[in-house]
Amino acid sequence: MKKDQLFTRRRMLIAGAAVLGAAGAAGTARVLTAEPAARPASVPLGQGPQLRTALKPSAFRLQPMAGYGPPRHRPVKTAVRREPILQMSGSGRRMVLTFDDGPDPRYTPHILSTLREYDVRAMFFVCGEMAVDNKDLLREMADDGHIVGNHTWTHPQLTELSRSAIRREIERTCEVIDDAYGEPPAWFRAPYGAWNRNTFKIGAELGMEPLAWTVDSLDWTTPGTRTIVDRVEEGAAPGVVILSHDAGGDRSQSVRALREYLPHLLDSGYHITVPHRKFV
Repeated sequence: MKKDQLFTRRRMLIAGAAVLGAAGAAGTARVLTAEPAARPASVPLGQGPQLRTALKPSAFRLQPMAGYGPPRHRPVKTAVRREPILQMSGSGRRMVLTFDDGPDPRYTPHILSTLREYDVRAMFFVCGEMAVDNKDLLREMADDGHIVGNHTWTHPQLTELSRSAIRREIERTCEVIDDAYGEPPAWFRAPYGAWNRNTFKIGAELGMEPLAWTVDSLDWTTPGTRTIVDRVEEGAAPGVVILSHDAGGDRSQSVRALREYLPHLLDSGYHITVPHRKFV
């Protein structure tokens, strides 16, 4: 074979490889930069379950296996606060409903049913010793779009514990929540509202923001359904966080109270929602 023919064939092979390489790179770029499919339009709050057409949030939590698809967003490193968040910022008549100490299979399902009926999202701060045997309720909370937060394992007075004991209480519950539906909690609430430097620091190290409350319904004292309803409705205001309970005793009054005050709040123009943390 002549020397000039050899050079010509080599140039053709190199050119062909370049074309194939460019096509492969373009295909890869399309996979990594493809826009996600549009989600169904959200349903206005308080319009009833018959209008619910959006897929359950759990469907959107499915992520590609490691090494495939775009990288998952990582939350900004959680700052160590000196006091808990007490209310939501921003404009509008927005409120947050929170329920502590559960889940309890006697009462939590009724609360979830009422929230589902009115298409409302809430926050549940769960105790690990209750959650470990009721992971199905944690998954139901997540599937309905509620936020599951950490309320320690045994509901102790954290300010009376050592740093290592505080960490054990919080970490064990994080593990149960993560095991239940594949996401660690992003929010933490100290039992009895008892906070100190260690609780803030350990919570931040585990990636959680501390949330307290603005209005305490005192439903744990079982004062009567009407009294609980009055306290919530009188305390209603833009940005407030309402504290109630779905476990820790007889919570039948809390269940009945929710069925009374929730439609009234919605009819009064309040949007019952949940806070969202910012991701980079």
